[in-house]
Amino acid sequence: MTEHDGPTTPAPAGARTAELAPEEQHLGHGLRVRHLTMMGLGSAIGAGLFIGTGQGIAIAGPAILASYAIAGLLIVLVMRMLAELAAALPSSGSFSTYAEAGIGRWAGFTLGWVYWFTLIMVLGVEITASSAIIHSWVALPQWLIAVVLVVGFAAVNLAGVRSFGEFEYWFAALKVGVIVVFLVVGVLLVLGVLPDRDPVGLTNLLGHGGFAPQGLAGIAAGLLVVVFAFGGIEIITIAAAESDDPQRSIARAARTIVWRILLFYVGSVAIMVLVLPWTSPELVGGPFVAVLGEAGIPGLAAIMEVVVVVALLSAFNANVYGTSRMAFSLAERGDGPPVLTAVSRRGVPWVAVVVSVVFALVSVLLNWLLPETLLGILLSAVGASLLVIWIAIAVSQLRLRPRLEATGRPLTVRMWAFPSLTWFTLALLGGIVLLMLTDDAARRQALATTVLVAGVAGIYAVRERLRRRRPAVA
Repeated sequence: MTEHDGPTTPAPAGARTAELAPEEQHLGHGLRVRHLTMMGLGSAIGAGLFIGTGQGIAIAGPAILASYAIAGLLIVLVMRMLAELAAALPSSGSFSTYAEAGIGRWAGFTLGWVYWFTLIMVLGVEITASSAIIHSWVALPQWLIAVVLVVGFAAVNLAGVRSFGEFEYWFAALKVGVIVVFLVVGVLLVLGVLPDRDPVGLTNLLGHGGFAPQGLAGIAAGLLVVVFAFGGIEIITIAAAESDDPQRSIARAARTIVWRILLFYVGSVAIMVLVLPWTSPELVGGPFVAVLGEAGIPGLAAIMEVVVVVALLSAFNANVYGTSRMAFSLAERGDGPPVLTAVSRRGVPWVAVVVSVVFALVSVLLNWLLPETLLGILLSAVGASLLVIWIAIAVSQLRLRPRLEATGRPLTVRMWAFPSLTWFTLALLGGIVLLMLTDDAARRQALATTVLVAGVAGIYAVRERLRRRRPAVA
């Protein structure tokens, strides 16, 4: 692979495509469409939906539906672009690989390691939260619970990609089933079908200050809360490289997963604001518990605690996979330690898995030991990193689509109305960035992410400068 700091020229585009193939030959194959779909659902549907949705409702009122609609439109467009590239160029490096080919090697390096750092921090939060809940059930030290969970999921990830996919499928299916039950019960509550319940109608949706009690400012503030809720869906393009038929698998999974997630998120929020007034304090503490409590379901709090733990651990499992494959891909491209490319007989990048798990434990320790201020800065940097990744995906697709068409490579997935919708997506992302600058908390988040991205890009620049000096020294 040639060194380059700028975008590749049209001629090498085909060569770059050819260079992707050897990387994937080392990894196992065996993931099916249902595995990819559930992995995306499992990673994207976490505690943010089960708990965090109530915060958005408290900010925007029923108009949080508009915030989710805008965020949903954005993720549909971004995922369509990413699916187009992943179906044509399946790679475990996903958007990092495409950024390298479309923007420059510095972009692939920066994006890959920013994503790796982001998931490592998220892993620490997920395992800390889940071990704390389990600690309230059993008389065991929380640190021991955390270690057992991390080791257990390391074993799942090391068992082979087919076993991992099957485990994650059923793990994610459990919480998807809970959401389906929630939607059904919610509809029955709205219609007044359940005993001793009158039809709710649109009373809560339009009353208590109207649909948008906080106006456009509330919708904008709500958007900043919910726009990152869909993070994690991109893992299906990372996993596509290990599917039996990457081109067809990613095409089929991409067509279904986005709409399912939109249904679960938007449908669940719609039920919440229909069944209860948006001013209800119960929504902030736990919107699912608050709504199902209206149905008089016994033992509800305990049930939802189990569901939240499952949601956290399912996301943790998928994110361990995502970090290990991204680290493997970076090392394959010469942007990480070569030892990370070691693959077991089962086709698992076992060193990358072990490293990700070890750093996950380090992240757990940081969650326990760091002062709240410092930890807040690190987590703030994580929050807005998705925007950087989404912007890079759009720019990469703009530059790579013409090159792919020039080589005659068939595109099983195509971005709609190219390039107009791609430019529209970039404008929408730019609008969100500007919106973040108007909010104090979001502005700090954007600043922390800028520092993180600049720091990783700086590491790349220093490394390249040292590389150029080596021949002269020799």
